Amino acid sequence: MSDVELVRGVLLSHGKLAEGLVDAVRRITDLDEDVLVAMSNEGQNPQGLAEQVDLLVGSAPIVVFTDLGTGSCALTAQLTCRDQDRRAVVFGMNLPMLLEFVFHRELSLSELVPRLLTKGREGVKTA
Repeated sequence: MSDVELVRGVLLSHGKLAEGLVDAVRRITDLDEDVLVAMSNEGQNPQGLAEQVDLLVGSAPIVVFTDLGTGSCALTAQLTCRDQDRRAVVFGMNLPMLLEFVFHRELSLSELVPRLLTKGREGVKTA
């Protein structure tokens, strides 16, 4: 039996972007439902959304992914990730980054987050 506590992911976005990204990841990976959770800021203020994130994940280590580095989703992520030992924020999520997360979520946050940033940047290219 492994003592590794797997990291969970929460995607915060404007509109249905997070929902679409989670759907794409699930189609590619056959992911369990509680590994990545999509949340929208629609009809929410940052404090209320942060409380929902806290209730959803409890004390589990998490990465909160947002669509932008500013705005209500980013503020929510910052509110809910004050405990930087157990929670991390990544602004500007994309599919390559999320796939990297799914396949390496057994890593510590200090190992995982730099990998996510690298994979996310590598996923943005020109033809």
